[in-house]
Amino acid sequence: MPIIQVHLLQGRSADAKRKFADEVTQAACRCLDVQPEQVRMIFSDMPPENYAIAGTLALDKNKKQGA
Repeated sequence: MPIIQVHLLQGRSADAKRKFADEVTQAACRCLDVQPEQVRMIFSDMPPENYAIAGTLALDKNKKQGA
């Protein structure tokens, strides 16, 4: 049984997560020869102050892009 962990910055809609879950489940079934009922997915939403790229918090990067 595959368990897929997905880490996202906060802000994605439930509809976006539904679409992602459906498409990733289909891919897992094709690649791993499992049934959809066997696929588990865990979404973890992270606030932008809990994620950094190249030493810059995503929170700060978003502020720079908006400026």
